[in-house]
Amino acid sequence: MNETSVTIVGNVLTDPKSRRTAEDVRVVSFRVASNERRFDKASGEWVDGDRLFVTVTCWRRLANGVVASLSKGDPVMVTGRLYTRGYEVEGQKRSITELEATAVGPDLSRCSAELVRVRRSASEDAPAAVEGDSPPVVPAQSTGAEQESERPALEVVGSASS
Repeated sequence: MNETSVTIVGNVLTDPKSRRTAEDVRVVSFRVASNERRFDKASGEWVDGDRLFVTVTCWRRLANGVVASLSKGDPVMVTGRLYTRGYEVEGQKRSITELEATAVGPDLSRCSAELVRVRRSASEDAPAAVEGDSPPVVPAQSTGAEQESERPALEVVGSASS
Protein backbone atom coordinates (compact mmCIF):
# COMPACT_ATOMS: atom_id res chain seq x y z
CA MET A 1 0.00 0.00 0.00
CA ASN A 2 2.76 2.49 0.83
CA GLU A 3 4.95 1.78 -2.18
CA THR A 4 7.41 4.32 -3.53
CA SER A 5 6.29 4.86 -7.13
CA VAL A 6 8.58 6.89 -9.38
CA THR A 7 9.19 7.71 -13.03
CA ILE A 8 12.76 7.80 -14.28
CA VAL A 9 13.77 9.41 -17.57
CA GLY A 10 17.11 8.29 -18.94
CA ASN A 11 19.00 6.02 -21.31
CA VAL A 12 19.25 2.23 -21.42
CA LEU A 13 22.80 1.32 -20.31
CA THR A 14 22.73 -2.43 -21.00
CA ASP A 15 20.91 -4.61 -23.48
CA PRO A 16 17.85 -6.18 -21.80
CA LYS A 17 18.62 -9.66 -20.42
CA SER A 18 15.82 -12.20 -20.42
CA ARG A 19 15.45 -15.18 -18.10
CA ARG A 20 12.69 -17.43 -16.77
CA THR A 21 11.81 -18.20 -13.17
CA ALA A 22 11.34 -21.74 -11.82
CA GLU A 23 7.59 -21.22 -12.50
CA ASP A 24 8.44 -20.43 -16.18
CA VAL A 25 7.60 -16.71 -15.90
CA ARG A 26 9.61 -14.39 -18.12
CA VAL A 27 11.70 -11.68 -16.40
CA VAL A 28 13.77 -9.05 -18.20
CA SER A 29 16.25 -6.70 -16.57
CA PHE A 30 18.38 -3.82 -17.79
CA ARG A 31 20.19 -0.79 -16.36
CA VAL A 32 19.11 2.83 -16.84
CA ALA A 33 21.15 5.99 -16.28
CA SER A 34 19.48 9.31 -15.60
CA ASN A 35 21.69 12.40 -15.83
CA GLU A 36 20.68 15.78 -14.46
CA ARG A 37 21.26 18.68 -16.86
CA ARG A 38 21.03 22.23 -15.59
CA PHE A 39 21.77 25.67 -16.93
CA ASP A 40 24.71 27.42 -15.25
CA LYS A 41 23.89 31.14 -15.31
CA ALA A 42 27.49 32.13 -14.54
CA SER A 43 28.95 30.36 -17.60
CA GLY A 44 25.83 30.58 -19.76
CA GLU A 45 26.10 26.86 -20.62
CA TRP A 46 24.35 23.59 -19.79
CA VAL A 47 26.32 21.42 -17.36
CA ASP A 48 26.02 17.85 -16.11
CA GLY A 49 24.70 17.38 -12.60
CA ASP A 50 24.08 14.32 -10.47
CA ARG A 51 23.62 10.85 -11.98
CA LEU A 52 21.32 8.01 -11.00
CA PHE A 53 21.90 4.40 -12.04
CA VAL A 54 19.01 1.95 -11.58
CA THR A 55 18.45 -1.72 -12.40
CA VAL A 56 14.99 -2.15 -13.96
CA THR A 57 13.08 -5.44 -13.69
CA CYS A 58 10.09 -6.21 -15.95
CA TRP A 59 7.71 -9.17 -15.67
CA ARG A 60 5.46 -11.13 -18.07
CA ARG A 61 3.88 -9.11 -20.93
CA LEU A 62 5.93 -6.03 -20.10
CA ALA A 63 9.07 -8.18 -20.30
CA ASN A 64 8.02 -9.41 -23.76
CA GLY A 65 7.54 -5.86 -25.00
CA VAL A 66 10.81 -4.60 -23.54
CA VAL A 67 12.95 -7.38 -24.99
CA ALA A 68 11.33 -6.87 -28.42
CA SER A 69 11.65 -3.08 -28.39
CA LEU A 70 14.61 -1.77 -26.40
CA SER A 71 18.36 -1.93 -26.75
CA LYS A 72 21.41 -0.24 -25.27
CA GLY A 73 21.41 3.54 -25.72
CA ASP A 74 17.65 4.00 -26.22
CA PRO A 75 16.04 6.99 -24.45
CA VAL A 76 13.33 5.68 -22.10
CA MET A 77 10.82 6.58 -19.41
CA VAL A 78 10.27 3.92 -16.75
CA THR A 79 7.58 3.97 -14.06
CA GLY A 80 7.40 1.54 -11.17
CA ARG A 81 8.16 0.68 -7.56
CA LEU A 82 11.55 1.89 -6.35
CA TYR A 83 13.43 0.01 -3.64
CA THR A 84 16.95 -0.62 -2.35
CA ARG A 85 18.26 -4.16 -1.93
CA GLY A 86 21.21 -4.89 0.33
CA TYR A 87 23.77 -7.66 -0.15
CA GLU A 88 27.25 -8.60 1.00
CA VAL A 89 30.43 -9.19 -1.03
CA GLU A 90 33.57 -10.48 0.73
CA GLY A 91 32.36 -9.16 4.05
CA GLN A 92 31.48 -5.70 2.72
CA LYS A 93 27.88 -4.56 2.83
CA ARG A 94 26.60 -3.05 -0.40
CA SER A 95 23.28 -1.90 -1.76
CA ILE A 96 21.72 -1.51 -5.18
CA THR A 97 18.77 0.63 -6.25
CA GLU A 98 16.17 -1.29 -8.25
CA LEU A 99 12.94 -0.41 -10.01
CA GLU A 100 10.21 -3.00 -10.54
CA ALA A 101 8.62 -1.55 -13.67
CA THR A 102 4.90 -1.21 -14.27
CA ALA A 103 5.38 0.73 -17.54
CA VAL A 104 8.29 1.32 -19.93
CA GLY A 105 8.28 3.46 -23.04
CA PRO A 106 10.44 5.51 -25.35
CA ASP A 107 11.11 9.14 -24.42
CA LEU A 108 9.47 10.78 -27.42
CA SER A 109 11.12 14.11 -26.67
CA ARG A 110 14.41 12.48 -27.73
CA CYS A 111 13.34 9.92 -30.33
CA SER A 112 10.41 8.79 -32.45
CA ALA A 113 8.68 5.45 -32.29
CA GLU A 114 6.38 3.37 -34.45
CA LEU A 115 3.54 1.79 -32.53
CA VAL A 116 2.78 -1.85 -33.33
CA ARG A 117 -0.08 -3.40 -31.42
CA VAL A 118 0.18 -7.09 -30.60
CA ARG A 119 -2.73 -9.44 -30.17
CA ARG A 120 -3.23 -10.55 -26.58
CA SER A 121 -3.38 -14.24 -25.86
CA ALA A 122 -4.92 -16.23 -23.02
CA SER A 123 -1.65 -16.26 -21.06
CA GLU A 124 0.04 -13.04 -19.94
CA ASP A 125 3.41 -14.71 -20.48
CA ALA A 126 2.69 -15.99 -23.99
CA PRO A 127 4.94 -14.89 -26.86
CA ALA A 128 3.98 -11.59 -28.47
CA ALA A 129 3.33 -13.18 -31.88
CA VAL A 130 2.47 -16.68 -33.03
CA GLU A 131 4.81 -18.22 -35.59
CA GLY A 132 3.24 -18.28 -39.04
CA ASP A 133 1.05 -15.23 -38.36
CA SER A 134 1.48 -12.37 -40.74
CA PRO A 135 3.18 -9.32 -39.24
CA PRO A 136 0.89 -6.57 -38.02
CA VAL A 137 0.02 -3.96 -40.62
CA VAL A 138 1.02 -0.48 -39.58
CA PRO A 139 -0.70 2.24 -41.61
CA ALA A 140 1.52 4.94 -43.02
CA GLN A 141 1.14 8.34 -41.44
CA SER A 142 -0.79 10.80 -43.54
CA THR A 143 -0.17 14.51 -43.78
CA GLY A 144 -2.56 17.10 -42.41
CA ALA A 145 -3.81 17.90 -45.94
CA GLU A 146 -4.53 14.19 -46.61
CA GLN A 147 -6.38 13.86 -43.32
CA GLU A 148 -8.45 16.96 -44.11
CA SER A 149 -9.41 15.63 -47.57
CA GLU A 150 -10.50 12.29 -46.02
CA ARG A 151 -12.97 13.95 -43.63
CA PRO A 152 -16.60 13.87 -44.71
CA ALA A 153 -18.18 17.22 -45.54
CA LEU A 154 -20.53 18.59 -42.91
CA GLU A 155 -24.12 19.39 -43.91
CA VAL A 156 -26.06 22.19 -42.29
CA VAL A 157 -29.44 20.96 -41.15
CA GLY A 158 -32.12 23.56 -40.58
CA SER A 159 -31.36 27.25 -40.28
CA ALA A 160 -30.61 29.68 -37.49
CA SER A 161 -33.95 31.45 -37.96
CA SER A 162 -36.16 28.42 -37.34
